[in-house]
Amino acid sequence: MSKDKSEVEVKLGDVVYSKAGRDANRHYIVMWINSPYIGICDGDLHKTDKIKKKKVKHVKSMEYNSSYIHNKLSAGEKVTSSEIRRALDEYRAEQTGPEHEEG
Repeated sequence: MSKDKSEVEVKLGDVVYSKAGRDANRHYIVMWINSPYIGICDGDLHKTDKIKKKKVKHVKSMEYNSSYIHNKLSAGEKVTSSEIRRALDEYRAEQTGPEHEEG
């Protein structure tokens, strides 16, 4: 069997989009990697104490990494659900641009 060309390469702290399952159409942050699975969390539906195990092929990389989350996870430090929500909010704000900010 050949390797799936659409398989996503992810690293800790990456923002991914769920393409399949009950959690489809939501953004998550990668908390751990154990190929072919990753642990994802959004700080809301899946909090840091209930990380979702998902196959890599069922997510799409958003080509965005939260360096804050990446550094904490790499150092073995605990990441809170509020930190995950804040990182996802920063990602969304960057995607919408400054014209959508409240004044």
